[in-house]
Amino acid sequence: MKKVLWAACCATWFASAAVMASEPEAGKEKARACAACHGPDGNSPSPDFPRLAGQHYDYLVKALSDYKSGARKNPIMGPQAANLSKRDIADLAAFFSQQQGLTLKY
Repeated sequence: MKKVLWAACCATWFASAAVMASEPEAGKEKARACAACHGPDGNSPSPDFPRLAGQHYDYLVKALSDYKSGARKNPIMGPQAANLSKRDIADLAAFFSQQQGLTLKY
């Protein structure tokens, strides 16, 4: 049981360190290109595009990385992610994960 608790604490610390190493303010600037579809704060005004606000940092990093590598296919997101650096992805994930997600009714 102690090993499981220790592993959980370590995983949380590493995830927190990754978020802290990224720069949400830089992500906000980089997110301007995302605003047309996902909204300026990640709360998409359209049901056709997912809301990014409040998503988990690790999920956003994984999704963008997968779009960049081609492991996740999407004709819009593939080209958008193609030129993102690891730092860009971390900054974008930090920004969107810290935004307040809204409950929208379409």
